[in-house]
Order: sequence, then structure tokens, then C-alpha cells
Amino acid sequence: MTHLLYLVRHGEQVDAEHGVEDGALSPRGVRQAQAIAQRLSGVRFDHAWTSPLERAIETASIMQQRLPAVPFERSSLLLDCIPSGLEPDTPSGFHRFLESVRPEQAEAGAAQMADAGDQWLQPSRGDVNELLVTHNFVIGWFVREVMQAPAWQWMALNQANCGLTIIRLRSGKPAQLVAHNDLGHLPPEDRTGLAIPQPY
Repeated sequence: MTHLLYLVRHGEQVDAEHGVEDGALSPRGVRQAQAIAQRLSGVRFDHAWTSPLERAIETASIMQQRLPAVPFERSSLLLDCIPSGLEPDTPSGFHRFLESVRPEQAEAGAAQMADAGDQWLQPSRGDVNELLVTHNFVIGWFVREVMQAPAWQWMALNQANCGLTIIRLRSGKPAQLVAHNDLGHLPPEDRTGLAIPQPY
């Protein structure tokens, strides 16, 4: 009995590089969403979820066209968040960013991710495929949790727009990272959202 969790970061957002917090997808973001929808069109999903932010909803809506049997539900547990704050073992390279995060913001993000783990990082009683359309930091936290890495590690696990991460969950066995930030469905010119260009 295998529970497979498919995690997809939303497509590229219009004007995201200018600090716009939320908005519609760019034309390239639309192409990215179409590409991941094509990639996953052969998977039978039992459940699908999306963050309620516009860029994620639009990505899910585009994917829905290739996955018509899967209704997407919105979940606030998939909202963009800061999953942890500055801790004693946090590498110095991450201090500047985390020092700007209010303690209550990090506490809220940690609580959100704990609830998200309770909901999705659990084995199932049968074979289940679930699809989550969410955000960079959220996926980084899921991967960090599966790898049992330090709390700060989510910051070093960047996801490209419409990159694909797959986690396998089985009863009595540790969670397994099957794929992380797989971009095989995207042509090089549509690979965005990483801290540095992908080394092809």
C-alpha cells in the first residue's frame, strides 16, 4: 500500500520579480502549467489540493483541463509561509533573511506546516495518489521533513516554477523522496524560479 504525494510549485507569476505578493500567471507561467499538466495526465489522482493564492489557483485550473476527473480543493495549509525562524544551528548565510522575519510569523508558519504534515505526510490504508499545488517554501519544508534534516534546511531546497517533487509514504517504513524538482517536462527557456539558472 503506497501513498504517493505529488508536489507542484505554481507557475511563474506576472511581476513577481518586482515584489508583487500575488497575481496571475505570466504567459510563460501558463506554458509551465500546461507542461506539468501534460506530464501528469496519465496519473490517476484520488485527491487534488491547491493553495488559495491566485498564482496557485490559476496553475491548478490549467492543470484541471488535463485532469478533468480530479476536483481541486483549496487549503490554507498550502499557503506560502515561513516554516521556521532563526535558530542556533542556522548557517550564517541565512541569517539576514531570517532576521527580517517576525517571531510570530515563523511560529504561525511552523504551526501551519505541522498541520500540513499531519494531513499529508501520513501512510494510507490503500494505494493513494494526491496532488498538491503550492509554493516554494512549503515544498522545501515537506522535503526537509521527509529527509529529517535541520529546521533551516527548507531554505536550501529551491523549487522551480512547475517543478515536480514526489514523496512516497508507506506504513512501517520511512518516507522516501522519489523525485525532487524534476524539470524534464519543461524546455530550458521555461525553467524559472530558481535562485540561479539551472546548470543544464
